[in-house]
Amino acid sequence: MKEPPHLLNIIKKNVVQSERRFRATHQMNIVWFKRDLRLEDNESFLEAARNGPILPIYIIEKQLWLQPDLTGRHYNFLKQCLDDLDHSLKSYGARLIIKVGDVVQILTELKEKHSFDRLYSHQETWNGWTFIRDIEVRAWARKNRVHWIEKTQHGVIRGLSSRNGWSANWYSCMNKPAFQKPTDIMFVNEQTDPMPTNYELKLDHDELYGAPRGGRIEAKKLLNSFLNSRGEKYRSEMSSPLTATDSCSRLSPHIAFGTISVKEVYQATKNRLQDLQHISTDLKKDWSQSLKSFSSRLRWHCHFIQKLESEPEIEFRNMNSCYNGLREHCFNPTYFEAWKCGHTGYPMIDACMRFLTATGWLNFRMRALLISFSSQHLWLHWREPSVHLAGLFTDYEPGIHYSQTQMQSGTTGINTIRIYNPIKQGLDQDAKGSFVRQWVPELKDIDNDFIHTPWLCTHKPKGYPPPIVDEKTSRETASKKLYAVKRKPEHKEIAREVYVKHGSRKRKQTTRGTRISPKNKLQGELNF
Repeated sequence: MKEPPHLLNIIKKNVVQSERRFRATHQMNIVWFKRDLRLEDNESFLEAARNGPILPIYIIEKQLWLQPDLTGRHYNFLKQCLDDLDHSLKSYGARLIIKVGDVVQILTELKEKHSFDRLYSHQETWNGWTFIRDIEVRAWARKNRVHWIEKTQHGVIRGLSSRNGWSANWYSCMNKPAFQKPTDIMFVNEQTDPMPTNYELKLDHDELYGAPRGGRIEAKKLLNSFLNSRGEKYRSEMSSPLTATDSCSRLSPHIAFGTISVKEVYQATKNRLQDLQHISTDLKKDWSQSLKSFSSRLRWHCHFIQKLESEPEIEFRNMNSCYNGLREHCFNPTYFEAWKCGHTGYPMIDACMRFLTATGWLNFRMRALLISFSSQHLWLHWREPSVHLAGLFTDYEPGIHYSQTQMQSGTTGINTIRIYNPIKQGLDQDAKGSFVRQWVPELKDIDNDFIHTPWLCTHKPKGYPPPIVDEKTSRETASKKLYAVKRKPEHKEIAREVYVKHGSRKRKQTTRGTRISPKNKLQGELNF
């Protein structure tokens, strides 16, 4: 039976009055979305919604997008993520408010208009620019008596005093129930700014081949297909670019932008492993090994971000200072340009660089190969190549990126010096040259026997350069230089300090008596 119209009007009037009384007694809260572009498992959003009316905002910071490590492919993916988040908020009768400009100035204007006293966000561990920006926001919040509430995400700990017990803490965090979306939310109206175009931000439009689509809906699709079909051979197929494209989860850009949380992925993987107990033994073996490998890499993801959280300087300087000055003064711009363009004369290097440039993604083993070749064979300081690669990776995550760059460049002091042979990697991961021929068409007519050493072929390929350096000579020269540094008396002590601060370990250890051995290192592949 329908209520009489006059009764409906009374109910609506009472609701409006209740909302006004609520707003009068509850301060409005700002929810500043950063790299947590989701409503599910978002503690900041949930707590803010429980504590009063909220204004959900995302700030397009023009100065951030002028930084050399950000490109149009990142912005294109971000726009899709924001559209999806806005759609999710519309189910509550609200929308995502876009603001463009300087964060402090925008917060000042919102403070004058809405008189809020609480600002919610997650703890962001990102590049150096955002680190300095957060310092400025924190100072503004103190001055204006705004309580900035930053919630942890991904199991990374701010103000960590010791790595002892970090792994156990991570598992404890991941096993806690995911935060549910709030049911009742009150929103504050505010004018939204138009999204700047790529041109206005001085970014290339950068259309990608098979570009990943942003947003939570796509993240959930990828997770489901990985856990139920694509991921069966993950463990054995993640190293080759021929198979990794399908066998890896491809969730890395979604985790980087926060459309899905690490906890959600971890718990879904854990549930899938439990379900496998009911399938046949033969089928279970591959699935179980693959998903356990994948799950461990979720922890490694946070392990590396924790390094940047604990020491932001590793984005710019060597983790072990003994390597200072080793490459800085002999940077060869010709080598750098050839490496960036995929014209080094080494087919696997060039194919990987061209593939990455075209698609925005590359599996970890090949990422390591690119970095190792630039740092060791070409003897380029890691900073310039790492910034270039950051702009190419749609899933760019500074904590992982710079830690891994330094690891593959041999400047951490705690990892085994590893110099990849590009010829051997080509033979191991692309024996018949299918990947190389697809991305280096100049070599499409080369026989399989010479696909990874075309300079040895009688009929030299037209339009393809000879090797930029001699592989063996440059590898041995780099090895001698790195080991000469490693033998310095002060190297061992500095390496011990680096390990105590950043090393992965399960049991409690102290500086004195800590033994740095290969068992203590993460040398596996950090693939998603």
